[in-house]
Amino acid sequence: MDTIAKLGSENPVVIFSKSNCCMSHAIDTLIRGYGANPRVYELDQLAEGDQMEKDLMALGCNPSVPAVFINKEFVGGSNEIISLNVRGKLKPLLIKANAIWV
Repeated sequence: MDTIAKLGSENPVVIFSKSNCCMSHAIDTLIRGYGANPRVYELDQLAEGDQMEKDLMALGCNPSVPAVFINKEFVGGSNEIISLNVRGKLKPLLIKANAIWV
């Protein structure tokens, strides 16, 4: 769990993903569409990926990916990110995290 928290706080936007997950790709594309440059960790390509996936599920992310941290806080998975976007709250969150500038 400490590894997830540490990595999640190192950049304004962090996405835990898997290289074969279409929703992870969609969330990455959505966030990049605002001009942010998220740090993406592909769990299936990391030595500790299996344990990190279990830690994400313990945080309440089910399925485990994508899992998004913005401004050092766990925001959620694809449902939460898409919901924030639809409600017009994703962009202000990215601005607040200094992930994008307007």
